[in-house]
Amino acid sequence: MNSLIGLGKYLFAIPMAIFGAMHFMGADGMAGMVPIPGGVTWVYVSGVALILAAVAIFLGKMDKLACVLLAVLLLLFVVLIHVPNAMSADAATKQMGMISAMKDLALLGGALMCAAQARDNSIIG
Repeated sequence: MNSLIGLGKYLFAIPMAIFGAMHFMGADGMAGMVPIPGGVTWVYVSGVALILAAVAIFLGKMDKLACVLLAVLLLLFVVLIHVPNAMSADAATKQMGMISAMKDLALLGGALMCAAQARDNSIIG
């Protein structure tokens, strides 16, 4: 049973790597979602962060730090991107904003659970 539970962190890391790659493939579209200074640059930075978090989880090196930072990143996504979209006047944007906010909140919870089970406690004890 423990080996099955241990599989969870890898199943969590795979989508993070894919989401990170998607940030590179659709950077212009994602940058248009929220008007922030440096738009596309921040999309690339967050893509790199997602990929690095996935790598840290897979390797078990600095995985606790990576999971905590990933949780912070996901919280920023919820607060700065998805909640404003969820309050949009457009019904489709409102629905997608709410769905995306709930998805990222669930992933945030998963990141914190992975941090609790992380092996490398060298930076965050």
